[in-house]
Amino acid sequence: MYVDGFVLPVPKDKMPAYKDLASIASGVWREHGALSYVECVADDVSYGEVTSFPRSVQATEDEVVVLAWITYPSKEVRDACNAKVMADPRIQCDPANMPFDGKRMFWGGFTTLVQA
Repeated sequence: MYVDGFVLPVPKDKMPAYKDLASIASGVWREHGALSYVECVADDVSYGEVTSFPRSVQATEDEVVVLAWITYPSKEVRDACNAKVMADPRIQCDPANMPFDGKRMFWGGFTTLVQA
């Protein structure tokens, strides 16, 4: 299994718009080959002294951290899926109207080490 993971800050007042976008994105990703799509809102995280989820994205008091991941059967399926997703008009957004600050989002692809 291959996993894409990402973390981003979302302004609390934009969470409904973000949830709408994530709901659309989940269908698009799964339609194009993803096995699963999960987005989670931070509920029990603190702003650590050295490192933490909020610190990692420089979250402010009016923002919440979102942790998300998408699973695929392989990296090859992930690469093909992401190419289709990026071309899909259903997830095209005007950068000026995004419900989050993409400059503080981070992401990456991961191979599976342990799965139970």
